[in-house]
Amino acid sequence: MDVIWIIAAYLAAVNIIAFTAMGADKWKAMHHAWRIPEAVLFLVVILGGSLGGFLAMHIFRHKTRHWYFRYGFPVILALHLIAGAYLIGSGNIVIM
Repeated sequence: MDVIWIIAAYLAAVNIIAFTAMGADKWKAMHHAWRIPEAVLFLVVILGGSLGGFLAMHIFRHKTRHWYFRYGFPVILALHLIAGAYLIGSGNIVIM
């Protein structure tokens, strides 16, 4: 299996997990249920789910009042995009 497909599958999975976790936490907040810790939400985003977490934050309108989510998620997303562009531009990852 090509490395690019493994990376793409990983990123797709972790972004789906981040999106789902944010949605589940919003649902739990509305129903006064046990919540997903903020550290877990950030961990999933840092591990590659920045796009899913960022989109979920705005779609579900969840955690938008917390400055560390409002600014943290976009910064992490930008860092992920910069790292991806660097890897592709340096030739370490070849997309064909």
